[in-house]
Amino acid sequence: MIMANAATVPATGQILVEIEDMSMLKDIKRALRLMRGVGKITVPRGKRISSYERSLRDLDEGRVYDVYEAKDVDDLFKQILG
Repeated sequence: MIMANAATVPATGQILVEIEDMSMLKDIKRALRLMRGVGKITVPRGKRISSYERSLRDLDEGRVYDVYEAKDVDDLFKQILG
């Protein structure tokens, strides 16, 4: 007697799709909804970073320049205002 091995198919699955043009996201979601078997479509949001974290990133990536070096506040205003 020969028995065939039946492959088990998972009940649910996920597919990750990378979208290069985010302006097409709405159309892509609409097209996916038309497909049979698609249950839920979610779009993960990127991690929101605080302005402090953004400032630290700017420092690390060299987008911040020291233009003025002042002894005190009065000296700073003299440099800025001329």
